[in-house]
Amino acid sequence: MQPKDHWDKIYAAKRPDAVSWYQQHADISLRLIRETGAAPDGAIIDVGGGASTLVDDLLTDGFTNVTVLDVSAAALEAARRRLRPRASLVHWLEADITHAALAPHAYDVWHDRAVFHFLTAPGDRLAYVQAVLRAVKPGGHVIVATFAEDGPTECSGLPVVRYSADALHSEFGEPFSLLRHEKEAHQTPFGSVQQFVYCYCRKLGR
Repeated sequence: MQPKDHWDKIYAAKRPDAVSWYQQHADISLRLIRETGAAPDGAIIDVGGGASTLVDDLLTDGFTNVTVLDVSAAALEAARRRLRPRASLVHWLEADITHAALAPHAYDVWHDRAVFHFLTAPGDRLAYVQAVLRAVKPGGHVIVATFAEDGPTECSGLPVVRYSADALHSEFGEPFSLLRHEKEAHQTPFGSVQQFVYCYCRKLGR
């Protein structure tokens, strides 16, 4: 099954607040984005944002140039329905990030919570990092969160790769300066706990 078909099936079967990664508010993500110092009109992309509520809080925070990218049309539609008229303030991209044709140096902030750990093939991880290198402005910020070393070994029926902060940063390499990292014990809607690790980096060079 293709990734798009898999995730459309998930969102057709479950409410957006009934998936394991759901957060009423993406507090750590929002805090880290604020810490980048991005201007209100700074370009922010939420990769795999789908039905996440992060876009709601970014708009409420006064950010006016937000892009949400997801492979699932169903997930994006769920977010648009929730936002109602405010959905027109957001750029929506239906794409697989390992194949997406993003404009060069388009974004001040790249955010991803829970996409990168699904990339189990080295070629897909390389394509992802190349997309970050191409699309993020020099001096821009990259925030990526994955399952930590003690996190789940699979999610939504798919295998994942678990990371320490050092291992996650090493996937991105020297073009990215690691500014900080932190752990999150995510409470799922089912009452279980999933351990995440966040890496917050700055893109160096050109």
